[in-house]
Amino acid sequence: MATASLVLRDDSALSRLDHILLRLERGFALISGLAVFSLMVLAVVSVGGRNGFNAPLPGYVDWIEQAMPLIAFMGISFVMREGGHIRMDIVVGQLRGRALYAVEFITTFAVLCLMLLLVWGAWAHFLRSFDFAAPLWSRDSSMDIALPIWPAKFMAPLAFGVLCLRLCLQLWAYGRAVRTGDAVAVPLIADAATQARMEADQMKEQN
Repeated sequence: MATASLVLRDDSALSRLDHILLRLERGFALISGLAVFSLMVLAVVSVGGRNGFNAPLPGYVDWIEQAMPLIAFMGISFVMREGGHIRMDIVVGQLRGRALYAVEFITTFAVLCLMLLLVWGAWAHFLRSFDFAAPLWSRDSSMDIALPIWPAKFMAPLAFGVLCLRLCLQLWAYGRAVRTGDAVAVPLIADAATQARMEADQMKEQN
């Protein structure tokens, strides 16, 4: 999927809410990217310290564990908004108009139900780790340098919660599209030629 957006906008309240939520999603995606960059820096410091001074970075694996939820979860809502997740659209890609929007509504509702269950489970997992009465508010810690694990566990329900907001917004958008025939605030399916043109335009902008 091309990274350029196929999401249409108008002056409706739905489109304005989409734009507001997009700002939050972009912020989360930025945090995810910074986490990747930070791990790269830590790897350089650890390998350089080991080879140059025989002193690798203490707790390197612990810091990786802390960063993994940032990398894995924080960008999922932004990618959902852009329609960038891997999906099988052999059948859905043949649909047009209200039939397409109705199928998208059903599948989005199914994803929302799954994500609500994941939010519930991830929040319960976080609560088992968090304790105001414990040192550093944590009942558990990493094995090497004893970093509290609850901040990493909190990232999952936080990111999943934002994704649930996105899915609710998309349900509204698809329901509106079924009624009016016009889709805004949701990613539109592009054929191969459109995707290739978008990727070419993006390369031109970068150059």
